[in-house]
Amino acid sequence: MADPLDTVFSALADPTRRAILTMLLEDDMAVTDVAEPFEMSLAAISKHLTILTRAGLIQQEKRGRVKWCKLDPDAMRGASVWMQGFGQFEPVNLDAFERFLENELPGS
Repeated sequence: MADPLDTVFSALADPTRRAILTMLLEDDMAVTDVAEPFEMSLAAISKHLTILTRAGLIQQEKRGRVKWCKLDPDAMRGASVWMQGFGQFEPVNLDAFERFLENELPGS
């Protein structure tokens, strides 16, 4: 079984998944709404969402016929604690993380 930290960093390595996390910082979203800005199939987005879910970064739930995604507020705690061990990083602040993603991701 993969180390949970490896799973989180692997999930964060993909720019599409980071963009999805940025979108979910604003509010919960239906899967179809998550897929809308991307030029890829719904099946491809679903694979990205599965990876984010397995990493514990998001949660998915069905509400009626619609599948919703929401950011897990404690999702990056392990990664943050690991980075703090180097003494060079401060705890992850979701607002700062959002600003970082907006600066790093084209078109954000």
